[in-house]
Amino acid sequence: MLRRLVNRSTSFVTEAAVQARHTTILSVRKGNKVILIGDRQVTLGERIVAKSSACKLRKLNDNVVIGFAGSTADAFALMEKLENKLNDFPDQLSRAAVELAKDWRTDRALRRLEASLIVCNKEETLEIDGQGNVITPEEDGIIAIGSGGTYAKAAARALIDVEGYDAEHIARKAMKIATDIDVFSNSNWDVEMLTREEEAVQKEEAEKAEKAEKAEKAEKAEKAKE
Repeated sequence: MLRRLVNRSTSFVTEAAVQARHTTILSVRKGNKVILIGDRQVTLGERIVAKSSACKLRKLNDNVVIGFAGSTADAFALMEKLENKLNDFPDQLSRAAVELAKDWRTDRALRRLEASLIVCNKEETLEIDGQGNVITPEEDGIIAIGSGGTYAKAAARALIDVEGYDAEHIARKAMKIATDIDVFSNSNWDVEMLTREEEAVQKEEAEKAEKAEKAEKAEKAEKAKE
């Protein structure tokens, strides 16, 4: 419910009451970069643009960034809870996210909160949705939420293998496509970037190559049986 404060003859909606139900938040991982990008538009209901410069990204520390879609107040309450969980489980993002999801499902007050989060560190990207689920992205490392999330995710997937495009380039191009389509998102964006260690990147690429090789061998073996 929106509260209106009246100052003489002028009424206005308080920023705390604004709900960012429509938005586009996208995370892309490629090479040594992890990008989280989000638009700044806040829409009330289906028509009223309440604000075009609201930041929906937050950096918890040097290694964790969060983007949100849904109620602004609810999202900040959840981010505070997640920060507390990370204090309980330092450097264990998955564990902290799962513990938050458990509380979200079982706590009566938390169950009323309407928001979705994308949480990134240098090693992982997770979505924590309004049902208290913790979702990991596909192998391409792309995840998106909000009304424009489907468009942004599809565009990023189409661009992820383009040679010469790094994570930030892909994220910006995908956001441009999504925000051109989605009327509830705008082209005023915030971007957060985490840089991964080269050794970790090389290890991940080696694991992917090994997995692809095993899948190819299994496919050939299956065809040979036929």
